[in-house]
Amino acid sequence: MGSGSRDFASRKADSRGFALKVLLAVITGLVGAALLHLIIVLALPDFSERDAYTRVLAEGEIYRFYRLGEKPDRAGLSKDDPFVDATVCAFDISEGPVRLTAANGGVPFWSLGVYDQSSNEVFSINDRTSAGGVLDVVIASPMQLTALRKALPQAVSQSILVEARAEEGYVVLRSLVPQPSFAGIVSQFLNQATCAPFEWRSRSRF
Repeated sequence: MGSGSRDFASRKADSRGFALKVLLAVITGLVGAALLHLIIVLALPDFSERDAYTRVLAEGEIYRFYRLGEKPDRAGLSKDDPFVDATVCAFDISEGPVRLTAANGGVPFWSLGVYDQSSNEVFSINDRTSAGGVLDVVIASPMQLTALRKALPQAVSQSILVEARAEEGYVVLRSLVPQPSFAGIVSQFLNQATCAPFEWRSRSRF
């Protein structure tokens, strides 16, 4: 009888100990989850301020190309290849299309990528797929493209028309610099590239 009571008490103590361990594990998990959630919430503004689109905007005014160097600039952007020079431009087509142009000028290779605010690539082109190796692209919303195609201006008769669902985004124009002797040609190509609103009809409304 005494031995049975002791066994019962021992089992009861073990059961309480196990329950306490489970409760402690649950509390620890809940506290850990809460702390992790708090860390994520506090970190979100920092990450949102560092996305590519925000950094391109931080370069300065929109509708203007900004050259990237080998080291991160004040916006935190830099080119990712020593043999490739790059320039970026942010745009907003809410009020009308934007046109991107650049004469080839003998660069060995160039490519253009168009991205939305979330850094999803919506269009790309290079000197091999463009007409005569010349950059001439018009980015517009579906409604703007409809208006353009109804009365296509002579100025963009040879342009590549790109439909963009998002009103805001950015472009990255790159050019290959295989040897130092190409640096001048590439610099001229990138420096003369334009990224500007395309006002083809003053009375047009998109």
